[in-house]
Amino acid sequence: MQSLQLSRHASITGLLLSIALQAYAAPEPVALEDQQHCMFCHTVDSPFLAPSFQQIAERYRSVPNAAVMLEEKLRVGGPAHWGDMAMPAAADRGGPLSREDARTLVQWVLSN
Repeated sequence: MQSLQLSRHASITGLLLSIALQAYAAPEPVALEDQQHCMFCHTVDSPFLAPSFQQIAERYRSVPNAAVMLEEKLRVGGPAHWGDMAMPAAADRGGPLSREDARTLVQWVLSN
């Protein structure tokens, strides 16, 4: 009986922790995605014209300094790392992108 209570308490604790983590997860930066036309080439979960955000997260989440590289690539563009399509500069996608806004986008992508 005592192990059943412990199991129940562990389940409830796990559920509450999961809810708390979701509450603190970075919200999707929809306004920045719209401004930068991210969804013209990317989707959250499947490749389109470019890799999905989940694919990007899987590739770079554990790579040291990847966030800095990705932030720079969002701001100034860069050569293709996935197939033949290069990342256009922010100015060519929807206007200049601040370092803070690039960081916000990259943190959200890497959280997928």
